[in-house]
Amino acid sequence: MNSPPDLTTVLLVEDHRAVAEGLWALLDDYDDLTVVGWADSVAEAVPMTEQLSPQLALIDYRLPDGTGADAAARIRAHDPAIAVVMLSADTSDDALLAAVEAGASGYLLKSAGGDEIAAAIRAAAAGETLIPARTLMDVLARHRETSRATTQQTERLQSLTSREQEILALMTQGLDNRAIADRLTISYATVRTHVRSILEKLQARSQLEAVAKATDWGFRPAQPGSAPESDGP
Repeated sequence: MNSPPDLTTVLLVEDHRAVAEGLWALLDDYDDLTVVGWADSVAEAVPMTEQLSPQLALIDYRLPDGTGADAAARIRAHDPAIAVVMLSADTSDDALLAAVEAGASGYLLKSAGGDEIAAAIRAAAAGETLIPARTLMDVLARHRETSRATTQQTERLQSLTSREQEILALMTQGLDNRAIADRLTISYATVRTHVRSILEKLQARSQLEAVAKATDWGFRPAQPGSAPESDGP
């Protein structure tokens, strides 16, 4: 497709027809921008790119068969010269990082106005990166901290013995120490010893807090009563 050199050609990748039509009409109001086509899925994005050779892809982050990052990665694998701007309602750090890793130059929220979207398209098509380095550094720092916390949580859960996991599973069902002892046919004192160990390993101040932490960290109890450890009386 031949276009004047000062005209930026745009491919829309958006699964909602009404949104795509709205964006198409909005961008057509700018003399230096033109929409050359519309894909409604990750699978359709590359064939449309091959057919239309746009300078920029404006991509919704949530698509029916994947993410905008998936579409961006495939488009840029086909033609690294195509710029990408992500348009999304997702404000999470994970979405932003995925977009950046896939080669997106910009990440806009769907609440952005027409002039902001048009300016982002122009800048990205000109080779500019629209995500401030400070923003990206902050996101990466939060991501590393979250990864460390998740690793620590997993390690704490894995430090529980099979008997402690069994008792924690019964705690999540609302059983108190006496009921747990009766259920497992072990002594009340043994249950208390295990519960103290569980609280220490999960850094919890109460059984309720231990249950809340374990649940939040993704604890999936095995069926109580299966292959218990020997605890004594």
